[in-house]
Amino acid sequence: MIIAGSDSSGGAGIQADIKTVTALGSYAMTAITTITVQNTMGVSSIVPIRAKEIGRQILFTCKDIRPDAIKIGMLNSSNVINSIIRSLNKIKVKKIILDPVMVAKGGTRLISHKAIQVLKKKLIKKVTLITPNIPEAEVLTKVKIQNLKDMIHAANILISLGAKNVLLKGGHLNKKNVEDIYVNKKEIKIFKNKKITTKNTHGTGCTLSSAITTFYSCGKTLKKSCELGIKYVNNSIKSKINYGKGHGPINHLNSIILTKKFRS
Repeated sequence: MIIAGSDSSGGAGIQADIKTVTALGSYAMTAITTITVQNTMGVSSIVPIRAKEIGRQILFTCKDIRPDAIKIGMLNSSNVINSIIRSLNKIKVKKIILDPVMVAKGGTRLISHKAIQVLKKKLIKKVTLITPNIPEAEVLTKVKIQNLKDMIHAANILISLGAKNVLLKGGHLNKKNVEDIYVNKKEIKIFKNKKITTKNTHGTGCTLSSAITTFYSCGKTLKKSCELGIKYVNNSIKSKINYGKGHGPINHLNSIILTKKFRS
């Protein structure tokens, strides 16, 4: 079950989530929190769905098809977060991944200040894993992150706020290699990969969290799910498709090999 916003350009949000889950061999259900009008150049407008209707989407869908795991993405208001928490309390799914989406690739703010506070105080404690990038982690922890040591410090602050596991993504640091860190109270694991130079990275955060949720739902350990999710995203970026004039999407279908008769 994916709880997130819609991206009309198809590169991020619900659209990226569905593509990812499907490409990795699982089945995607959705509860849409917002409708965005956007393309690779940026976000033109955001239309929120009523909090009550978001809750109804979750409960009514899960009443029929019980999800193995839940991925939560864009949540723009405190009312929406509270509605989702009430729904989660009713359906009692244990595997929940939270991608704290706050700013679009083009710079548009996607969540209110009050919603960030509710997310910190209530939602973080409800989920299995939170997957912030560096700017998101800085907002949540009020710590400036400039290196790997700062990343580990910020991740531990998130643990102290109630997070069970944290995957802090290091792609925003100006380094040749990307270091993503997986942290909980027992261990720290660093996933190190060569940085791929491209402007076409729209939707990488949504894609990663959905990939992790898919692997985790199928029985992989959480740490292994993070490792496989990162590998899937890197392969999606490496495909270097080039759509749009701004921050283009990645190739969610990189895991699928088409037979000759389906190729154009």
